[in-house]
Order: sequence, then structure tokens, then C-alpha cells
Amino acid sequence: VLVLGLLLLSDAPKTYAIEAAGPTAQTDPVTQTDTNTTTGDTIYLPMIAAPVGQTTAAEPSTPVQSAANTTNAVGIICTYGASPNPTFTLTARDGYITLPDGNTAYMWGYAEGSNSFQHPGPVLCVNEGDTVTVVLQNTLSEDVSIMFPGHETVLANGVQAQPQFDGGGNLTSLTNVAAANGGSVTYSFVAGAPGTYLYESGANPRKQVSMGLFGALIVRPSMGADFAYNRADSRFMPAEEFMVLLSEIDPYQHQAAENGAPYNLNNYKPRYWLINGRGFPDSIADNFAPWLPTQPYGALARVHEFHPNETLPASDPNYHPYPGMIRYLNVGTEDYPFHPHGNNGLVIGRDGRALESATGQDLSFEKFDINIGPGQTWDVIFKWYDAEQYNAATNPVPVTI
Repeated sequence: VLVLGLLLLSDAPKTYAIEAAGPTAQTDPVTQTDTNTTTGDTIYLPMIAAPVGQTTAAEPSTPVQSAANTTNAVGIICTYGASPNPTFTLTARDGYITLPDGNTAYMWGYAEGSNSFQHPGPVLCVNEGDTVTVVLQNTLSEDVSIMFPGHETVLANGVQAQPQFDGGGNLTSLTNVAAANGGSVTYSFVAGAPGTYLYESGANPRKQVSMGLFGALIVRPSMGADFAYNRADSRFMPAEEFMVLLSEIDPYQHQAAENGAPYNLNNYKPRYWLINGRGFPDSIADNFAPWLPTQPYGALARVHEFHPNETLPASDPNYHPYPGMIRYLNVGTEDYPFHPHGNNGLVIGRDGRALESATGQDLSFEKFDINIGPGQTWDVIFKWYDAEQYNAATNPVPVTI
């Protein structure tokens, strides 16, 4: 079992592990798989829970620009452009990330504008119907590109994007490229259906996506930034929106890329699995943890007890009438069944499409294991209840491992 993050229930400060039933990371001792911090043979879960009674008031439904949470310690971190025609500049760079066993990995990635390397790329948040422009600049030594799966009629430098071939007729990229060592290309498209999407390199993707050229794209619905889709029942607490982006690393492939050496993809074997660009226990550190300068996004999910009473004032500690939301994405090569312990989730969308019929019938379903396949995205909402009214301050219960 590979532990990928933790979910904290704040009014009832319990800790839930978000796990994926799959291969165990070779770098993580088994004794760390169900805990945050160990002290001898015992950990005290309340030590990492949010203080009792602390809540974040829900914001009214607003356009995406006024729903930014770029300084939050936990939760999704959006990069915004000016609606209705946001423009983003992404620069393909190389750099290094830190792994939990003390090793480093050479990576490629999309950085925001002139900023330094980061992994993964920025989370681009736009509104439904926006005309989105993405300028790709390339500092790497080979051609790179960006694909936007799920979006139609993507333009490259003002004309329909096209697959690219070499002189021998061999496919080299699924879309137009920014040439090596300083090239650029400008993509544009209209943000279509609300939901969660990946963006990733289409140039030699089996190599370049594995090297880190990917990121998340979120399209907000016209109903507002605190809705997942244009459905009243998809509303969530905006302070409790989280991203879980699964990726993997074969260090031998990355070492070959760093040294300019050939690599046989038949030998591909991941040895690290990351969530939001981090391995456990770094994955549950805050966003922008100072010891992870190139890995800005944490995976800790902190939610409050669900109270269905919408008539309470937002200042009331019990005001929490909407569920939390997790956006799952997988750029790896294997299926992973994520399962937050202690609760099921309601799957309301997949691959950037709401789960509803052509006539609007609700097709959402409750599930414990959220099984994300390669290239997929799933949107899941959660309601968490404190059945036992547990209080960590008055009864810290140790858990022996």
C-alpha cells in the first residue's frame, strides 16, 4: 500500500489516510505508510489535526478571479489570467526535485513565465467560455509542445493545430511544437465543458510527460467558482477544494535525459510515485514548504464536519452546509484506486464531463475506491460527519503501530 496524503476532519480532529492500493514505493519504509509523524512506536493523531472550532466561512458563488486561494497552506493553488480572455505564458525548463529518501531527480517542467522551474506545472484555472491563450516558450534542447485533451479546435499560432512529422514521415509530435533552445508557439482555445483536465506535452509524450511536462487545467462553470458543474447539487466549500495528481518516476530514464544518453523505453520501471509532485511524507507538508522550493503543491486535505443547515450565518463555527471536493488526475502508466479511509465519495464527473445523461438525469454514484486510470480525471465530493463528537484536546488517543 502506498500512502499518498492525509485528510483531516477539523471540527472532529481525526486523521484519514488517502491511500492507493498498488505497488509500494521502494523508498518509503512500511512503518511510515499510515502515519504522519512517528515518535518511537506511537503517534498522536490529534497533534496534526486542525484546532477544534476553527472553520473557514464559505464564500458566495463568485467568478473565478475573486475565488483565488494562492496563499492557502492546504488546498488547490490556482494560477489565473484575466477573464474572459486569459493569457498564460509557460516556459519549458529543467530542474531538480527532492525525493523522500534524500535523492534528487532531474526533471523537465512547465514554469510560469520567467519564473524558475517547478513540478508539476501551474494549475491553470479559467471560466467556462473563456478564450484561453497559452504561450509556450522552450529552453530545453529538444522540441516540446502542449496538448489540451478534452478541448476542441485548439489553434497554434492562429491556425488549426496539426500533428508534426519528420522528413521521413515519422510522427514527432501530436501538435505544433516550440522548437528547441528558444522556440515558441502560441496555442488558443475556448474553454468548453466545466471540469478537471490535464495539459501535457504532445512531443514524444512517452518521454516528455514522464520527464514532468504536464499540469492541471480547471474549467469553472458559469454558475460560479464554488460549483463543480452547472448543477445546483455540485456546490462545494471553496476553502475545501483539493487536487490529487498522481505521477511516477523511473530514475534511470531521468538520469539518461540529464546526461543526453539514450534510454530504452522497454526497460521503463517506475521506482517513485508522487502526488502533486511530492513523495510521502513531503506530500502532506503545506503548500510552498520552504524546503521544497521546486515542488510547491502539497496534498494534505483538511475538511470540516458537514452541517446541512444553510440558514446559519457564515460566521457561525457550525456553518458548513456543502461538501469538500477532490480533483483526481493521473499522468502515470498504471491504474490507482485511491480511498480516503473512513468515508465514501460521490463521483460527480470524469474526464471533464459531468456524470449526467443527455436529458440531464443524474448519473453520479458513491464509491469507496476511486480507481483512476492513466490519463483520467475524476471529480469527487465528500461529506464528513463527526458521529462520536470526538475532541482531541480532552482525549488524545494514541495509536500504536
